Amino acid sequence: MDKLQFLKECENDLKDRYEELDDIAYINQKKILDAFQENKVALRNFYGSTGYGYDDAGKEVLNKIYAKVFGTEAAVVSPLITCGTHALNLALCAVLRPNDIILSITGAPYDTIVDCIKGVENKDIGSLKDFGVKYEQIELKNDIIDEELVLQKIKTLKPKLVYMQRSRGYGWRKPLSINDFKEIIKKIRIINKDCFIFIDNCYGEFVETAEPSSVGADLVVGSLCKNPGGGIVPTGGYIVGTKRAIDLVEKRLTAPSIGIEVGSYEMGYRLYFQGLFMAPQTVKNAIKGAYLIGRVMEKLGYTVLPSSNEKSYDIIKSIKFNTSEELIKFVQLIQSLSPVDSDATPLPWEMPGYTDPVIMAAGTFVQGASIELSCDSPIRKPYVAYFQGGLTYEHIKIVAEKLLDMYSNI
Repeated sequence: MDKLQFLKECENDLKDRYEELDDIAYINQKKILDAFQENKVALRNFYGSTGYGYDDAGKEVLNKIYAKVFGTEAAVVSPLITCGTHALNLALCAVLRPNDIILSITGAPYDTIVDCIKGVENKDIGSLKDFGVKYEQIELKNDIIDEELVLQKIKTLKPKLVYMQRSRGYGWRKPLSINDFKEIIKKIRIINKDCFIFIDNCYGEFVETAEPSSVGADLVVGSLCKNPGGGIVPTGGYIVGTKRAIDLVEKRLTAPSIGIEVGSYEMGYRLYFQGLFMAPQTVKNAIKGAYLIGRVMEKLGYTVLPSSNEKSYDIIKSIKFNTSEELIKFVQLIQSLSPVDSDATPLPWEMPGYTDPVIMAAGTFVQGASIELSCDSPIRKPYVAYFQGGLTYEHIKIVAEKLLDMYSNI
């Protein structure tokens, strides 16, 4: 069969999914446009500041827009936050105190945040555990939150913070939906109205028409090098939530005596505004592309998650391989088709923050930007490639075509 005809059949299989994604992008685009207009974004907001950063209009308006878009009372959006892990750690450290309890109800957090919470045995690294914060977790039950056990633990442990992770990290499970969060948050609030509901939203922004913050979460955290950056934001992270939570985050970001009143960024904020404005379209392209890659791999006999007949609640497509060699070959193909560093050959290495050797394909304009075409995996069983991103659908379609070249029977 002709390769392009093969891909056309895959696209036809996905027609309903693609139409649904168009509708979601439209709603999210309108929401962002409304926030820009309501806050009267002007050219002056794009300019940076120096020194203390007093009267930094760009920073102030950007925070207001994120709060509006995510449906929260306040927000901290900053290029001074280096990555998603930094944003998560910042938010946790802001609201937790010695002897407080974190209860994760979606199993283990992403690899790079585990040490931040649980520390390293016989070594003081400044983790939450080192400061006397306690941690417990509840595994998912058949890929959903174990509601009965969670509510029981809420009653007995009385945690200060309930932690949830929207995406799957390096686990083989489906991402969680807004409805998954909505129901459990309602029931937690009945038992404990004061605990912080904390959600790692990385990879999930603008995948649906609502965000976890709109269904009751106190703190929702993510990276600007992923979905909300639209593929052009150079660095940074965001934390949105209730005023009581964000006040503490502001004081942790700088100092308790000054909070968000200071903080400059001379480069300016144009890309931060523009990236958010472009985010719904960029996220749509990434998810459409992930569906296409997933459908191709399904037809080639591989197991993917979510499957083509399931809704996707993040931008990631997990593909399970039989051997580490197959996995590595797939990741190397992604790198070879990248617009940047396409001549590089990624190999597994001991990456800081991970417990296993990790291989990463990331030939991106912004280093490590997961909203751009990328793919990574720890080298451990099951051998799963985590494919994500793609600024344009056409780029991902080219990848799909080249994938077929790897299989002589197509």
